[in-house]
Amino acid sequence: MDPMMLAAAQFAPLAGDIEANVRTIAGLVREAGAAGARVVVFAELSLTGYDTALIRQNPALVLTEDDPRLDPVREACRAAGAAAVVNGPVRGGGPYPGLTTLVIGPDGSLLTRYDKRHLFHGDERSTFTAGTADGRFELDGLRFALATCYDNRFPELAERAAADGCAVYLASSMLEAGNDSFETVYPERARVFGLYVALGNSLGPSEVGEGGGMAGIWGPDGGRLADAGPEKPGFVLAEVG
Repeated sequence: MDPMMLAAAQFAPLAGDIEANVRTIAGLVREAGAAGARVVVFAELSLTGYDTALIRQNPALVLTEDDPRLDPVREACRAAGAAAVVNGPVRGGGPYPGLTTLVIGPDGSLLTRYDKRHLFHGDERSTFTAGTADGRFELDGLRFALATCYDNRFPELAERAAADGCAVYLASSMLEAGNDSFETVYPERARVFGLYVALGNSLGPSEVGEGGGMAGIWGPDGGRLADAGPEKPGFVLAEVG
């Protein structure tokens, strides 16, 4: 199996502005694809910004799996030949939307949906319905696992991913500057379970603090392969597989 180029992205989402965030995501997918990326992973709630109060108050911020507002991302994936791993509130079978990762494939189709299993605090629990299943997809013979922010504090998710034949663990997160997860969680999941771990994170203000950036990728030995730094929007690349 040939190595695959993976991109971990970061930008400052605009709270409640799905159209603007979709434009940014689509642009980054096109840029990353032109640089050779086959998969691009984005932050938790990259589609709406991390503002649970706003999501509760505005039902229009809840998307569907086939939402036409995501068409620019689908078009970018087709143009770039890359999959996009995006996250937002998505209608599901529960009383609230899922805090959901949608993986849009290189042909614009939906490869999988993953709803965050471990909701972080009361505001998340009163806004979203927790998921009950692990997230998986395959691309070019490589198997991927999905996790969202607080999920990553539970090592059994990464343990199950490794046991299930996954080589890459994609973490869509909203980590503020100084969060200890950069040092104590993501590299540990990589090292302990022999996984490539890719973090998509946010910049800018959010309900939980200023986004810390530092999107990036760790190798199976726990060493950093790529780091986007704490300030500039964009993406970083590394080979995985």
